Amino acid sequence: MNIHEYQAREILESYGVTVPRAGVASTPDEARQLAVDLGGRVVVKAQVHAGGRGKAGGVKLVNSPDEAAEAAAGMLGTNLVTHQTKAGGVPVRKVLVAELTDIADELYMAITMDADARAPMVMASSEGGVEIEEVAANSPDKIVRVAADPLIGLTAYHARDIATEIGIPINLVRQATALITNLCRVFQELDASLVEINPLVVTTDGRVMALDAKIAFEDDALFRHKEVAELRDPEQNDELEQKAHDAGLAYVKLDGGRVGCMVNGAGLAMATMDITKTAGAAPANFLDVGGGAAEDKIAEALEIIVSDSDVEAILVNLFGGILRCDVAARGIVMGVSSTGTQMPLVVAMRGTNSEEGLQILADAGLNVTTVGDLGEAATALTQVLGPTSSNGENS
Repeated sequence: MNIHEYQAREILESYGVTVPRAGVASTPDEARQLAVDLGGRVVVKAQVHAGGRGKAGGVKLVNSPDEAAEAAAGMLGTNLVTHQTKAGGVPVRKVLVAELTDIADELYMAITMDADARAPMVMASSEGGVEIEEVAANSPDKIVRVAADPLIGLTAYHARDIATEIGIPINLVRQATALITNLCRVFQELDASLVEINPLVVTTDGRVMALDAKIAFEDDALFRHKEVAELRDPEQNDELEQKAHDAGLAYVKLDGGRVGCMVNGAGLAMATMDITKTAGAAPANFLDVGGGAAEDKIAEALEIIVSDSDVEAILVNLFGGILRCDVAARGIVMGVSSTGTQMPLVVAMRGTNSEEGLQILADAGLNVTTVGDLGEAATALTQVLGPTSSNGENS
């Protein structure tokens, strides 16, 4: 789960991380008043769950309260489109108005989980203020990586080493050490999946400060953090992804594909998406119905997939373990009936009551091709999608 920058900075401040003075505004008049309170010269930042705001016009440096109101008016009520959003962008309902900071140096700091180290990984760089992917590609030696202990967190001496490695002035190392260890506390105590500060700045008056803040949380741990779960902003999510979330389903929209994928399990999802590539196409999405979905959940899952305008065919790949194939088949029939879709389905079912499930689909008179394995599924998809060019597009 992602949250807005203004929410992230409030969390960081509560953990003792220094951030600029700021406030959040929902109207141009509120932005004007915040600029007055902060001295006139401020930065106005659109609050959306996406990076790349500056290049998309979502960050404005202004010199007066009137300019702050004008900048806010140009953002509020619009959809901001960045390289990290869908084509239609995401809505801007609030703006952050923050005091301008005199910067002596820009750095980078992030914490995320590292599967190889099986621990939180602190990543830092002297190259802040730019996309970390560029640094990793062009100057990988400038990224410092230190694993934090999963039980005791990041030790102070490790934090000092990180601060020194990224060029923090010696007189500010103690201050930076406290900030880095506090960021690790945020990550571990709140079950975050990412804490990122870009840029982390050294100011001309000798402060180490988080100028920007991004925090993402592990969905499966939100039951332990009700106060964090309440920060969710459904408007920032893809409409179908939010509908699936509300239904207790896992759905992810993918770019450039035309095959909707219904699966039950992450491993099957990966294999299913690979098969669409083998068929010369690409997945438009995948929807994991989970282990024990009832008929109505299967029907709702199909309705969500059909609602994706990019989908031209649906590949259903289910293994009947806890989920019975006959239940899944009845749900599919319900979903087709409720949507009235004539979209072709390719269905692979194995496991509990698979024969009954396949018979239910056959008796329903659907536009369905049943297959025994994923090789047959690739062949069937190729047939129902028609000829494709070498890049996987319709010819």
